[in-house]
Amino acid sequence: MIKGFAGRVLEIDLEARTFAFRPLDEDIARLYLGGKGYGTRLLYDLTRPGIDPLGPENPLIFATGPLNGSLAPQSNRFAVVCKSPLTGGIGSSACGGSFAFGLKKAGIDVVVVQGRSGVPVRVEIDGDTDAVRFLDASDLWGLGTGATQKALGRGMHHAVIGPAGENRVLYAGIVSDARIAGRCGVGAVMGSKGLKALSAQGTRKLEMADEAGFKTYTQWVRQVFKGHPVLGEKLRRFGTMGIVNTTNGRNMIPTRNFQAGHHPGAMNLSGEYLEDHGLVGVRSSCLHCPVACGREVEVPGAGRVKGPEYETAGMMGTNLGITDLAEVNRWNWMADELGLDTISLGVTLGFAMELQQRGLLSTGLTFGSPEGVAEMIEAIAHRRGMGDELAEGTRRLSLKYGGKEFAMHVKGLELSAYDPRGSFAQGVEYATTNRGGCHVQGASMYFESTGPLTINPQNLKLKAELPVVQQNLACAVNSMVLCIFTTYGLIPRQVHALKPSGWVHRLARVLFENSGPAYRWIMSGKLLQVTWMDKWLSRVTGMRITSGHLQEIGARIFNLERMYNLREGLTGADDTLPDRILHEPLYKHMTSGHPLDRLLPQYYRLRGWDEHGVPLPETLRRLKVRL
Repeated sequence: MIKGFAGRVLEIDLEARTFAFRPLDEDIARLYLGGKGYGTRLLYDLTRPGIDPLGPENPLIFATGPLNGSLAPQSNRFAVVCKSPLTGGIGSSACGGSFAFGLKKAGIDVVVVQGRSGVPVRVEIDGDTDAVRFLDASDLWGLGTGATQKALGRGMHHAVIGPAGENRVLYAGIVSDARIAGRCGVGAVMGSKGLKALSAQGTRKLEMADEAGFKTYTQWVRQVFKGHPVLGEKLRRFGTMGIVNTTNGRNMIPTRNFQAGHHPGAMNLSGEYLEDHGLVGVRSSCLHCPVACGREVEVPGAGRVKGPEYETAGMMGTNLGITDLAEVNRWNWMADELGLDTISLGVTLGFAMELQQRGLLSTGLTFGSPEGVAEMIEAIAHRRGMGDELAEGTRRLSLKYGGKEFAMHVKGLELSAYDPRGSFAQGVEYATTNRGGCHVQGASMYFESTGPLTINPQNLKLKAELPVVQQNLACAVNSMVLCIFTTYGLIPRQVHALKPSGWVHRLARVLFENSGPAYRWIMSGKLLQVTWMDKWLSRVTGMRITSGHLQEIGARIFNLERMYNLREGLTGADDTLPDRILHEPLYKHMTSGHPLDRLLPQYYRLRGWDEHGVPLPETLRRLKVRL
């Protein structure tokens, strides 16, 4: 068995109340690593086309990777893969917390949950005795995610759902500790199976190819992270909300359902403001993470709870025209307790407000007013009244009540908090990412608008290459499974130290922007190990891995996801952006919106796809994608 893996897959049938341990497929592990990649391979192989995402035949796959269970910073995460009830295509999400650590210590790499229980159930996995217990969860049904985990106790590591998952809200998530696998409705799939909680524990040791080397190298990486300008300073000091002032200043923070990209009161939602006015003083983190990007805040009636992330500040703050930090804190806590994805929730609420604004639907919600928002969040999670309509997400609302041109989603997944009219590569990424409009499947905006060395975000140079490289890298990172923030650390602190007005910075920008083929060639190199990701993986697994290998693995996963989507009926026609993004200018000098039509053909060519967005046979053969 490859080192770094426990070597076991646990298959659970909720209907039959049976389980079985199977050996991990080493060939799949070599080709797809673990996490999202391994889960996607299993989903493709285990299911027939056209299954009901909320039916018992949709497997819910929890997957770890070779770095999980180690002390590598930002590595205690797990991936969840299934068919998405929100998009109808590939559904994947990732989560921090401690469940991945518990699963790996139980000696398990992957759990495949099949079937459906007729009554609420929870499952406990004891890795030391290989016992799997099916327990009645009727007493937990209806509890929030925090209350559920408190009731389950600290002896095991948990992944749970809240009322939103139980009621099959299409953007419900799965929670571990205070973190959530929010996207694609994975919580609704868990709820459809009657599974309230999955818990694991054990004391098994992770075997590594070079344990001493890994330990020494990890200590060095940990010090690099602590001294890094983003990981060790900005994120550590301000959390992810430290980006609010940057996106607001660059006119790309969603405002009133993307009708604008700037809000004069956005500073009140920034990490700097939180530090001055609302921060309790306690940082929070996932297990073994030195960055501690989480912030705790006081919410009346709830006490000290996890504070909002940048995405929540954008989508449930400025996107609703609201900059009251106390309200955003409260709504964020409610969403976490109910088990809702705050990105999809915020976009859906914003869309409902614009329907109200245009007189298309009486939702009782208006931009700039917090009145009725908390009640609507509760109603969505319990599918009561109008909340039942909003629980279906933005796309389905627009199909029923109109407003398709300002329904802010791609493939059914609501956009995250970076307006792509201010980052053209990010727009290509939104349009082409297999799970839909999401920012953590590449994060090209970091090289265009929010990072230390940003190219012109509004010309066509590098805007097709960047998403390809970034999406491949994200697929590999989500299969290790690492936090996407580790990729920020790939940019040396010396780059951050460059003065934007200096000639070195300007020269570097010009060279990077015009690098095109050279950029792709450098990233595909398989001779040298350059990043700590490469070296970590090699020390753990014993396989020699370079950034070029990671690009190849990522491309393999991305193409398999693509083939899954094509099998489920999604096509190149779904590689698009909302009409508002395509046709409405956001800046004074713009005459139209995002130039996707000019960039998409180039992107397809770089991917090795035909003009309809279908991978060519030779592309699949080169990447060893089996169908």
